[in-house]
Amino acid sequence: MRHLISPLDLSVEELDHILTLGQAIMKHPEKYTHICDGKKLATLFYEPSTRTRLSFEAAMLNLGGQVLGFSSADSSSAAKGESVADTIRVISSYADICAMRHPKEGAPTVAAMHSEIPVINAGDGGHNHPTQTLTDLITIQTLTGRLDNLTIGMCGDLKFGRTVHSLINAMVRYPNVKFVLISPKELMIPDYLRKEVLDNGRIDYIETDQLEQHMPDLDILYMTRVQRERFFNEEDYIRLKDSFILDVSKLQNAKKDMYILHPLPRVNEISTEVDNDPRAVYFKQAKYGVYVRMALIINLLGLGGEHNIRLS
Repeated sequence: MRHLISPLDLSVEELDHILTLGQAIMKHPEKYTHICDGKKLATLFYEPSTRTRLSFEAAMLNLGGQVLGFSSADSSSAAKGESVADTIRVISSYADICAMRHPKEGAPTVAAMHSEIPVINAGDGGHNHPTQTLTDLITIQTLTGRLDNLTIGMCGDLKFGRTVHSLINAMVRYPNVKFVLISPKELMIPDYLRKEVLDNGRIDYIETDQLEQHMPDLDILYMTRVQRERFFNEEDYIRLKDSFILDVSKLQNAKKDMYILHPLPRVNEISTEVDNDPRAVYFKQAKYGVYVRMALIINLLGLGGEHNIRLS
C-alpha cells in the first residue's frame, strides 16, 4: 500500500507512467468505465473545494466506483473534536482509497500513518497539492509535447500558493526548466523553497515584480489568486489582492504558442476577456484533472495492469 502526500513521492519515471495512463484514458475513456467496479473513494474535505473534490468524485464515478465523504469540517465529527488519526481509522473500514484536503500542513501525513487504505493529499494548507501538480503536468505535456526545455512564469501569490510550491518541486527534475517568479515582495516564494530546491538544485530562476517585461520569454504563464484564507489580517489581503491582473493588453508581446494556466478558482487576476484567447487553457486544464486523477486512483489501487506503478 502506498500514499501520495507530496509530488516527491513520485519519481520522474513514475510521473511519466501516471501521465501516460492519463493520456490513454483521455483518448479512450470507454476502456476504463468498469475498472473500479465495487471500489469506494472517501473524500475527506476539511476546507471548501469545488474542482478538486468534484474532479475526484467524477474520476471515481467514471471508473465505475462509488464515492462517500464530507465537504466541510462542520459536517464531520471534526466539529466534535475528533482527530484526523481517529477519522482515518474509521474511514479505512468504509472505503478502499481516500482523498483528503485539510487546512493544516501535514494532516494528510498524519492520516497516512494511521490508515489502512491509500491516502491522497488533496491539499494541505500552504504546503502541497500533488494532484493539482499532476493536472498541471498533463496539461503542459499534452499542449506543448514536453516537460523539459521550458521557461515557466509563476505570477501572484507565490508565498502561500501550495500549487506553486508543488509544481516547482516537480518541474525542477526535468532538464533545462527555468522559472520567472513574479510577485510583490510580500508574496515571494518561501525561503526554504528558494534555498533548498532552487539554489541547491542550481535551477535557473529570477524573482521580479514585473510581468510584462518578461512576457516574451515565457512558454507557460501560471497565474494564481491572492488567497484571502491564507492571510492573518484583512488589511494585508486588500492591499495585495490586485497586485497582478492579466488582461489582453499584457499579452500583446507573448509568444503565440505560450499557454496560460491557473489552478482556479479565479477571482479577478485574469480578466474574462482573456478567456477567448486560444492560449488561455485553464478550463481545459480543469478537465484534464479528471483524467489524471483517474490514472492515479487506478495505480494506487493496483488495478492498472501493465500501467501500474509502485510508489517509492
